[in-house]
Amino acid sequence: MLSRRNVAIAAVVVLIAIWALWPSPYTRVANLGSHGSNVIAFGDSLTAGYGAGAGEDYPSRLSEIAGIAVINAGVSGDTTETALARLDNDVLARDPRIVIVGLGGNDFLRSVPIATTEANLRTIVRKTQAAGAMVVLLGFRFPSLSADYGEMYKRIAGDERCLLVAGVLSGILTDESLKSNAIHPNAKGYRLMAERIAGPLRKLIRKADAAR
Repeated sequence: MLSRRNVAIAAVVVLIAIWALWPSPYTRVANLGSHGSNVIAFGDSLTAGYGAGAGEDYPSRLSEIAGIAVINAGVSGDTTETALARLDNDVLARDPRIVIVGLGGNDFLRSVPIATTEANLRTIVRKTQAAGAMVVLLGFRFPSLSADYGEMYKRIAGDERCLLVAGVLSGILTDESLKSNAIHPNAKGYRLMAERIAGPLRKLIRKADAAR
């Protein structure tokens, strides 16, 4: 009969083996060996930096924190549909290596069906990947009783082999010190968004550099 100590050791060995064999969310990202040049943040007012001053948007802060250049391709008011319409000119024509996609809030505010939002996001992801770039998908939760937006972003990331950074707005829009109005962060809030994205982005770049 195994002693308790041996059982404990065996359990630890099993856990280590499971951890070692568990697929990394970074190594499964499509186009890990991308030869593109630029990191591009693509989104709506949360990317453009509405509610903060020049250089206080999250892509600018992300550039400072991560030590890499990040192009801000955010347009206030964009839905997934209008963003899709400008994807070619604003993103794909700029030699992207990594595209950070942050969209969906205006779809929610305008009562766009979540199925339409999901279809548009998948098209954006697929077109970006077809151009040879990796996709980092930002996940948001919106106060809907009929649609689970958090699950939608998770589903897209899993199906389309994106890196998901979930909950980037968590706690920001419920904290008066971190927001400029009811639906936008202030400079401090955007910095917190950037901090949440920076770690996963740096890990992805390290994996991608090794895959080149």
